[in-house]
Amino acid sequence: MTIIVPNLLSNITSEFPDQEIEIWDYSPESLNASTADRCTFYVPTYMSGKRPIEVSKKMPNLEVIQLLTAGVDGVSALIDENVTLCNAKGVHDASTAELTVALALNARRGLDKFHRNQLSQLWSSISYSSLADSKVLIVGYGSIGHAVEQRLLPFEVEITKVTRTKHENTYPMEDLPNLLGDADIVILLVPLTTETRAFFDYKMFRAMKDGAILINVARGQVVNTDDLVEALKSRNIFAALDVVDPEPLPADHVLWRLDNCIITPHVGGNSTAFLRRAHQLVVSNLNRYLRGDALLNVISGEY
Repeated sequence: MTIIVPNLLSNITSEFPDQEIEIWDYSPESLNASTADRCTFYVPTYMSGKRPIEVSKKMPNLEVIQLLTAGVDGVSALIDENVTLCNAKGVHDASTAELTVALALNARRGLDKFHRNQLSQLWSSISYSSLADSKVLIVGYGSIGHAVEQRLLPFEVEITKVTRTKHENTYPMEDLPNLLGDADIVILLVPLTTETRAFFDYKMFRAMKDGAILINVARGQVVNTDDLVEALKSRNIFAALDVVDPEPLPADHVLWRLDNCIITPHVGGNSTAFLRRAHQLVVSNLNRYLRGDALLNVISGEY
């Protein structure tokens, strides 16, 4: 039995001295055939696309794939049906929530514009809307949504939560169009599924109030990009996007040039907070796997 983990988790070896652990950052040529044959527990390297997942097909005795991402869109189709897939739910909560709040603050207080003025040595005092007293709509309220909520509440905001199905103190997704018109800030945190692909389209943008902000820290494909561009051009709304469609965004794409749009390159979960939490999850699930206990974050459907 061999366990494969990426280099960023190499310190795990000291916690499992009796186990055969191979440190491997994916490259097409470097997976030893003998190691692949023996591998039963595989942690693909982080943020390297689908090819590190596809290589699992070369591991005939593989039992578990532990992802380091919360999203699992498209992964199930790349692995054998008898392999248990676990995601990294909880690992990215702190990092993604921090970036979400940063994007909200920037969008409300115009920090990017003040920085551009600074580079031009321009002292221009402008009054912007505050984050305080804003009405925030969290669409896809789950683990990360809860982390966002806990960080936003001290800013004295009013938070409304939307979930796939109605729970206590939340609204179901079918109510979203009726909720958008009251929101100053709309935060997308839904997983990418058949139902959510491009669900935020021109009808949703049309329902947003004048001056509202859309923050997407989910997946780029949950927003219809053409409709987003048209809304940013024709409406008084603002977008703060950590994810876009396509990724990476082509150099000639119009989104780069729109003054009412901020783009960060899919870095929501990728901060120093990620590594410690990823280590904790993998160690916990490895211990559970070796004991024969139920694993954490097992994926049974699209998410």
